[in-house]
Amino acid sequence: MPKTAALWLRRPRLPGRTAVLRLLPGLAAAALGVLLAFAAHRLWPAVPVMSFAVGLGILTANLPGSARVVGGSLAPGLKFSARTLMRTGIVLLGAKLSLDQLAGLGWRAVLLTVLMVLAAFAGTYLLAKAFRLPGAQPLLLAAGFSICGASAIAAVAAARGSRYRDAATPVALVTLCGTLAIAVLPALGRLAHLPVETFGFWVGASVHDVGQVVAAAQTAGPAALAVAVVVKLVRVAMLAPMVAAVTLHGRRRAAGPDTGARPPIVPVFLAGFLVMVLLRSTGWLPQQVLEVLGLLQDILLAAALFALGASVRLRELAGSSRPAVATALLAWLLIAALGLAAAFLAGS
Repeated sequence: MPKTAALWLRRPRLPGRTAVLRLLPGLAAAALGVLLAFAAHRLWPAVPVMSFAVGLGILTANLPGSARVVGGSLAPGLKFSARTLMRTGIVLLGAKLSLDQLAGLGWRAVLLTVLMVLAAFAGTYLLAKAFRLPGAQPLLLAAGFSICGASAIAAVAAARGSRYRDAATPVALVTLCGTLAIAVLPALGRLAHLPVETFGFWVGASVHDVGQVVAAAQTAGPAALAVAVVVKLVRVAMLAPMVAAVTLHGRRRAAGPDTGARPPIVPVFLAGFLVMVLLRSTGWLPQQVLEVLGLLQDILLAAALFALGASVRLRELAGSSRPAVATALLAWLLIAALGLAAAFLAGS
């Protein structure tokens, strides 16, 4: 198995006290980033915590003199956060989805959402290939824009065996476009006089991160927010089959020529995600427990996104990622158009 695959596929091993101590500076930096992200969100509620977390990570990595520290003493803890904390956060993300929510949306709306996700995935992937983006970027951008933003990028990167830094540019771009949607979609919805339910469906189908969906949909009231969240959760549910498909496709590539070692079709963190969905669906988890799990998930994902943001070097991004930026903007327009079409079809 190549080293790049091992970075994401193997379970992190902490051989002793020395290894734990090496993680502490980076974990402390991620924890501080989380605190600042939550504080900034309280001051500017329209911007989600996750967007602040990515932005603070990028800022930390690009301040004069800080790049050396980020790439030095903070690196082990930041890599642990971007990989292990992200996986744990994805597991807890399953607690936000129940089978009853999917059934309540109706089979037609669910089918339209699934078809939209597949079309957005294929369209973004083809755009990235047309712009000749390197390595795993086409696949990661397609997953992030079509499913659930940075969480999907990290999940697919883990299943594919990508390096932690390979996900940094796609995460930055999907966060940028999702944050942009918070301002643009409500303005367009008011301009077009969209019905509340149609607008909510559009937001849930088009905006990437769950927090960004809430921020955009709540501008039209609770009815729009309710529809948006359920539609978004249908997209989140697509994470499981998509990651399984990516893993299955990569098994031959990742297998050693002699040992035949292959990664599991369903990674452990994805199995945990499905277990949490089933637990939520049983109704056994009290509301207080769900609230605690939701807060813990936000903290873990914010720490992971801060760490991923800290791997972005703006100078490198500006110099080598113009095709990636063009792909992201076109993909953003594509998914907005597909989401709007699905919203009208669901309401007709």
